[in-house]
Amino acid sequence: MIEQEHLPRHIAIIMDGNGRWAAKRALPRVFGHRTGVQRVRDIVEACCDLGVEFLTLYAFSAENWQRPAMEIADLMGLLEEFIRREVDELHANRVRLNVIGRLSDLPSRIQEQLRDAITLTRHHTRLCLNLALSYGGRQELVDAVRSIARLVSQGSQSPELIDENTIARHLYTAGQPDPDLLIRTSGELRLSNFLLWQISYSELYVTPTLWPDFGRAEFEQAILEYQRRDRRFGRSQSPAVPSAPPPDAS
Repeated sequence: MIEQEHLPRHIAIIMDGNGRWAAKRALPRVFGHRTGVQRVRDIVEACCDLGVEFLTLYAFSAENWQRPAMEIADLMGLLEEFIRREVDELHANRVRLNVIGRLSDLPSRIQEQLRDAITLTRHHTRLCLNLALSYGGRQELVDAVRSIARLVSQGSQSPELIDENTIARHLYTAGQPDPDLLIRTSGELRLSNFLLWQISYSELYVTPTLWPDFGRAEFEQAILEYQRRDRRFGRSQSPAVPSAPPPDAS
């Protein structure tokens, strides 16, 4: 049973396997992406029910722009459909929608719809849903460095006072806790340029399950696995115990 006192505050998911799911069924890739959208709805509902505070979904990477034009068009269409169909429900369930990544890369129509959705839900606190769109972890660090460099050039930031907290304040996720748990579906053992700074001490859960088949039961299993682990953050497992002094030979 999931222990509420040890619930991860922030869960991040690399939603991988839509294309392979469709290929296994001899269907166009868009069918995998469309089924994957349903899984997003299911996992958001699970987070709300369980009390998870932050959920970050890797929806469209900066590298995904290199995919075939038709697939990109399908993905943008699904994103627009998701915004249109889901925002009212997110609002009704007190879920805040947020976007991390370079929003300006997206089609202007979708940018406007996302900004409206972000404004509508900005005061909600039940769950913060981060959609990583046109996102790359290295790109995020470049943007953070540029932002800090501007402050240094203006004289409002001393280089000597730049520390980890300074950098964190300039990331796309500023003000949010780092993910406690990172889930990757489809069995691939790589990070794919996702949240490179934030997941330094995240617990990893990799499953061979393809994203369209990743349901609430396995999501809860991932949380249970997380709760069985001892998060040490680089510390030793237990304090060193001094050895007993040698017996007095006198």
